[in-house]
Amino acid sequence: MIIQPIIDLVAICARKGIKNVILSPGSRCAPISIAFARHPEIHCRSISDERSAAFVALGIAQQLKKPVVLVCTSGTAALNYAPAIAEAYFQQIPLIVITADRPPEWIDQWDGQTIRQKNIYGRHVKDDFDFPDDFSHKDKVWHAHRITNEAINTASDYPKGPVHINIPLREPFYPEQQEQFDYSHPIPIIDKLGNAPILSNESIAQLANNLGRFHRILIVPGQQSPDEHTLALLNLLAKKQKVVVVSDTISNMQSEETVTFHDQLLPISEHALLAPDLVISFGKSIISKPLKNFLRSSGADHWHIQPAGYSPDTYQGLNKIIHTSPTAFLELLIQSNISSDLDFYNRWHESDKKIKTALQQGLEKADFGEWKAIYHVLQQLPQQSKLHLANSMAVRYVNFLGARPQEIICNRGTSGIDGSNSTAVGCALTTKEYVTLITGDMAFFYDRNAFWHNYTVNNLRIILLNNHAGGIFRIINGPSQQPELEEFFETKQQLNAENLAKDFDFDYTPVKTENELNDGLTVFYSPSIRPKIIEVFSDSAKNTAILSRVKAALKEFMDI
Repeated sequence: MIIQPIIDLVAICARKGIKNVILSPGSRCAPISIAFARHPEIHCRSISDERSAAFVALGIAQQLKKPVVLVCTSGTAALNYAPAIAEAYFQQIPLIVITADRPPEWIDQWDGQTIRQKNIYGRHVKDDFDFPDDFSHKDKVWHAHRITNEAINTASDYPKGPVHINIPLREPFYPEQQEQFDYSHPIPIIDKLGNAPILSNESIAQLANNLGRFHRILIVPGQQSPDEHTLALLNLLAKKQKVVVVSDTISNMQSEETVTFHDQLLPISEHALLAPDLVISFGKSIISKPLKNFLRSSGADHWHIQPAGYSPDTYQGLNKIIHTSPTAFLELLIQSNISSDLDFYNRWHESDKKIKTALQQGLEKADFGEWKAIYHVLQQLPQQSKLHLANSMAVRYVNFLGARPQEIICNRGTSGIDGSNSTAVGCALTTKEYVTLITGDMAFFYDRNAFWHNYTVNNLRIILLNNHAGGIFRIINGPSQQPELEEFFETKQQLNAENLAKDFDFDYTPVKTENELNDGLTVFYSPSIRPKIIEVFSDSAKNTAILSRVKAALKEFMDI
């Protein structure tokens, strides 16, 4: 018999708009899994590997902007959710994480699949809830209903994020053969309504007055989903030459009006000529280390815009946190009488254009390797599609190459390589558009269980950069100068994706030359009944040399 409060938990989820659930098989979680699977309005998928399952859920929630439920059994299954939960926390993605548990009297009694699950995710969830283990009193049922409502509301509040519900369960776990589930009886639903804070007239007047002190304003959007209205406001500000907008690829705020080649520009430029007196930021993290270092040393004031929550002092100059929406603040900027330094604006934009020209010339002449491969792939990428980037070099290469029209997605909350494949799979399950994942071999093989499921992702396209090592360590000064580089940092490996493609029924194309890649790309985005992989083989040391030569050519070009 499945206890009614578990059925009510599922009913509350459905009534509050949750439609997607990722289940991982187990016995202790059976009452929860069955209750979700039998609800007619909820779409359940089964992913056996809990680490992959959590990243698939993250990929779905990332796209839908709504909570996705995860359900697993007791014990170490719950620990395997942890990497994705940390990523969701720092990326502000809503997940409802439900873990089955032993009853409290059996914890620490050497019972099977039993660990200490209370507060298991620590400070990487917005809140942690312990479901009642007994429902003999009506207040216990009320408590269960309240926990479910509160958990969903908390996950959905700004900043969104994961929450954890730990549910102790006793046998029996499975319903009787003719048992009926009642999802329709009256249960309390607690809805929470609200908008981003609106600045008072007094605050607006104070900000307008403060803005008059600044003439070199730099806007730096952080990681976020695309937003046409926000981008239009940034473009208008830039066109009016009121501000300079410097945008990483993960900001999804790049355009012809924004500076996008800062990764190459800042290491070879005269910083004093580009230094702002005010930095305005919104969104989350940025990729570019040169940009971070430049802002930290600039001495500029820093204002961060967000509706609520804590704000990190990323650039070591934070002196104003403004709790409103970015669009409301940008509209205020448009209406304000900013006296901008046109030389400041022109220096940034002229330098950006020179880098763009020089980079294109340099890459056309460069030997074939990872960077040039990505350059060609991006030229063939359908405009209406989504681009997932693995961490380490893949996201950096794309950031080097300037503005993209596609939505860019990358796990930069914790910047780990775990879960890149699974997050892309989750994304592909939400759309009919092509989803392209550009990844290195270490990240790809680390998350191979992303494809161990029974769901169709024939819109998934993977560009696998296989240099048989972790190439990023060759461009970091510390490890690149150590005798242990190849064995203990790059972690040499000899795998390729051919057998994986056979195991999971992917179309597979290996390439070693520029011509082979271009031939492969001619059919890469044609419709298919199965996903496709192009595996680009290259040499790690040669890739580093190409990168160094192109960067040296850029410096020479800028010095002319």
